[in-house]
Amino acid sequence: MAAGYSKLVDTQEMPLRINRSVPPCPVIPILRYPDPGFAAEWLGKAFGFTVRLRIGNHRIQMRAGEGCFTIAEGDAVPNRSVTVQVRVEDAWAHCERARLAGAKIFDEPVDYPYGERQYHAWDFHGHFWNFTETIADVEPESWGGTSVSL
Repeated sequence: MAAGYSKLVDTQEMPLRINRSVPPCPVIPILRYPDPGFAAEWLGKAFGFTVRLRIGNHRIQMRAGEGCFTIAEGDAVPNRSVTVQVRVEDAWAHCERARLAGAKIFDEPVDYPYGERQYHAWDFHGHFWNFTETIADVEPESWGGTSVSL
């Protein structure tokens, strides 16, 4: 443990410092693509993400609504060990937009008992995405969940 730290910092108790050079989100996935510029353009067209900051063409910070992620240059082959979940307003319209832009749709939007409508897609490089639309506020215990700290 680092000197001076007696416990992990809970970002809900202590606000994060602002730094315009870093996305304002507490969790920032980094996805690798061979050509970050092309990836940013494609992800914007297919999924509606926007560029926040460009660092040359080797690293691009993106916005997904109020969420953030970073595109970094690299040739790592994506696999299904990671799925990026993004909340959307209309899963059916979003799915169609993604399909028209060339995303490979794994499954069409489906309504789930926990109050979400979701679909899954692969992007052009093979990253796996889950897009979820809230359709109802459902008590977790009604579908088998256990509320812990809501």
